Amino acid sequence: MNELSIASPGTQLDLGPKTFEQAITFSKYLADSDMVPKDFKGRPGNCLIAMQWGGELGLKPMQSLQNIAVINGRPALWGDSVLAIVRASPLCEFVIETDDGNTATCRVKRRGEPEQSRTFSMEDARVAGLQGKQGPWTQYPKRMRQMRARAFALRDVFPDVLRGLPIAEEVMDMTTERDMGPAEVVPPSTPPALPAYTDDQLKANAVAWDRAIREGRNSADQIIAKIASKFVLSDAQRATIRSLGAVVTQSAVTEHGEIVDPFVAEMEAAERNQQ
Repeated sequence: MNELSIASPGTQLDLGPKTFEQAITFSKYLADSDMVPKDFKGRPGNCLIAMQWGGELGLKPMQSLQNIAVINGRPALWGDSVLAIVRASPLCEFVIETDDGNTATCRVKRRGEPEQSRTFSMEDARVAGLQGKQGPWTQYPKRMRQMRARAFALRDVFPDVLRGLPIAEEVMDMTTERDMGPAEVVPPSTPPALPAYTDDQLKANAVAWDRAIREGRNSADQIIAKIASKFVLSDAQRATIRSLGAVVTQSAVTEHGEIVDPFVAEMEAAERNQQ
């Protein structure tokens, strides 16, 4: 029977690729795995580039995938990995972080240079629109203050060590839409009711419309549309307007040989009957 071989402490199985072809193959295996973040799942190209970025920072392939985030197509480092990378550098003498309940402070010292510090307070969070924001700023404000102060200090003092990569927590705050609160619901405005078009108005304009239609300057539908933009027309009034412009017939000639507008004659006859 074969016995299970247990590696001694300090012995590691290193699958790190040594050539570009090995890196491509390794990236495909990683992308097919369920043990990589969603930014790398099914994306071997992302895996390959993350391993390259991580290699420049001193991270092994698996460390790279776990500590590099892709935010809006831009690689960024999670805050804990930034601290680890800087502390592992021979250029770093110390990194000390404190928080008094309102302001986070990150003190750092680069070898051969004076100590520097950066702070981030709740007032800074308020001005940046982060205070009370749904998510970590509401649930873990102390932790978020710490990440902001850390990001400012380490990026300012150790840009060469971090290769210019931003810190993920800071980038997420900058790219996530600000919570502006519930939107004010404004009910749709109701347009004012249009007045009814009167028969007197129709009679007063009928002759001019009739002439315009005869001369081809307007159509009955154009006249109706213009009136309907300001008044309410009845079906009878629409029908009357559409009857304008009829060709003058012999019945429109008086006994004296005078040609009259048949529409006007009809309106006048109706008016005489009412009297």
